[in-house]
Amino acid sequence: MTGEFSTGWLSLREPADAAARATDLIDLLPTGDGLVVRDLGCGTGSMARWLAPRLPGPQRWILHDRDPALLAYAAAHVPPAAADGSPVTVETVEGDVTSLTPDDLRGVSLVTCSALLDLFTADEVRALAEVCVEAGAPALFTLSVVGEVTLDPPHPLDAEVAAAFNEHQRREIGGRWLLGPEAVGAAAEAFATAGAAVTTRPSPWRLGPGQAALSAEWLRGWVAAAAVQRPDLPTDDYLKARLAAAEAGELRVTVGHQDLLAQKV
Repeated sequence: MTGEFSTGWLSLREPADAAARATDLIDLLPTGDGLVVRDLGCGTGSMARWLAPRLPGPQRWILHDRDPALLAYAAAHVPPAAADGSPVTVETVEGDVTSLTPDDLRGVSLVTCSALLDLFTADEVRALAEVCVEAGAPALFTLSVVGEVTLDPPHPLDAEVAAAFNEHQRREIGGRWLLGPEAVGAAAEAFATAGAAVTTRPSPWRLGPGQAALSAEWLRGWVAAAAVQRPDLPTDDYLKARLAAAEAGELRVTVGHQDLLAQKV
């Protein structure tokens, strides 16, 4: 894998992300003239490319990421028009998305993120929920991992590799304990406590022979993380067998995610 947040990896996964997101949540989003959408951890801008053409009316997207190269790429690749042909404009903010204040979200119609919540801590999720609710900004957080992976045909080591990966997702980094697969549950609780109504939907990846390249790259990252957590596992032989099956078009992978929409009651 070329890197968890590289343009190569993010571009490779974008079609699967787009196919997985829960489109029925769009009907529950705010509408009106002059929508302002703040996209946290925007990466290459895939959320804007997916959502902006599905929303009516003029839109201003505020792309927020700590990586200036990703920000520049995202800003250059946002769709120019909304669902009804209205203009879509873009601005960028470079910085840490975990330190938002209510003032940062004043006038924001919607806060979004994609495949990000698992990198937050419990305290950071609580703070984000409180900030969104205080500012009156609905939140649409998509593609958060939930720790559920199914591979077909099965392999005797699947369950152990999955458990090791999930533990790695909950790891400590610089004094921060990441939520990993508990992120959606923690976010739902935090938003409800802050006074928001919460709706969740499953949004799994379903990868088959047509997504063999993505399956192979995902496998490399998934197994590598599991091996860091459980170096005793025979992951080299396991990965070789799984990659061979993927590249032969014989492997189907389901990776569980959930989408979450929270709106102030």
